[in-house]
Amino acid sequence: MAHPDDLELWAGGTLALHARHAPVTGAVRAHDPVRDAEAAASAKVLGIGLELHETLDAAVIDGLIRRHRPDVLITHPMDDVHPDHRAVAAAVLEGLPEAHIHTGSPRRLYTCDSYNSLTLNGPVNAPVIIDITATFEQKIRALAAHQSQPIEDHFGPMAHNLARLWGARIGTAHAEAFTPLPILGRLPGATQL
Repeated sequence: MAHPDDLELWAGGTLALHARHAPVTGAVRAHDPVRDAEAAASAKVLGIGLELHETLDAAVIDGLIRRHRPDVLITHPMDDVHPDHRAVAAAVLEGLPEAHIHTGSPRRLYTCDSYNSLTLNGPVNAPVIIDITATFEQKIRALAAHQSQPIEDHFGPMAHNLARLWGARIGTAHAEAFTPLPILGRLPGATQL
């Protein structure tokens, strides 16, 4: 992810949910000591590992995939409204093929939600919606660890609204949404992310 608060903002409930059953590691571009410390505190709340990298280019993505061999990789939408998000997504698409050919990982690739569920090309099209009701408060606590950011007045209310809206689509209190992307032209069948 592009920013220290992106993991929890866009996928925090899902990451916390998955961390109950398997190791989860978030990779984020390092920023400054304050934001990096907030990211570490937030990762602890989510129950996930965290790696901070000076850059998240294709070579770093390739190395992360080869080292961690994830079953699932989540990144930003390719047409995200934020240019930093688009850059990370482009690096994932560039760095993933060779690592996947050599490791078979990841088996599934998803993009997450974005600001008010809008991209440069219109609304986020997310056919995979995960019920995060059980981990929603954990997500909000993790987001609150980012005291240097406008959580209370901006990101927090947006996280609440998006989770309620996605939740309403599947008849639950809170949810997060994801879009599957093909890996080398294939979308494998799955029973979960």
